Amino acid sequence: MTNESGQALVERYIAAYNAFDIDGMLALLAQDVRFESHAGGELTVATDGIDAFRRLAEQSKALFSEREQRITHIERAGDTLVAGIAYRGRLAADMPGGPAAGTLLELNGRSEFGFAADRIARIIDRS
Repeated sequence: MTNESGQALVERYIAAYNAFDIDGMLALLAQDVRFESHAGGELTVATDGIDAFRRLAEQSKALFSEREQRITHIERAGDTLVAGIAYRGRLAADMPGGPAAGTLLELNGRSEFGFAADRIARIIDRS
């Protein structure tokens, strides 16, 4: 996959994420997609397969009243595209033992995207 076609897939995925368009996100993923989320160096969530990814995306969608990922830069690392991400989201519900509904979360991280057969096959978020 070329840098341009991979970057176009990533940009379409981010646009669908920002629009809370789960079907739009899934349309860009391989059936056996691997998703991982790491926070502070710890693996916090992992899914394998598009059905598990859908369940996680639907749960995540319900947590936020608004959210936005903005790509700050993108680079190739071997067969992976690495996107710097500026993230902001407003909680829709109180988090158990955490921030209250309405809290604005802002953080910077990166997302690593791997590809297979013109689809996104791996997403690893790090914050």
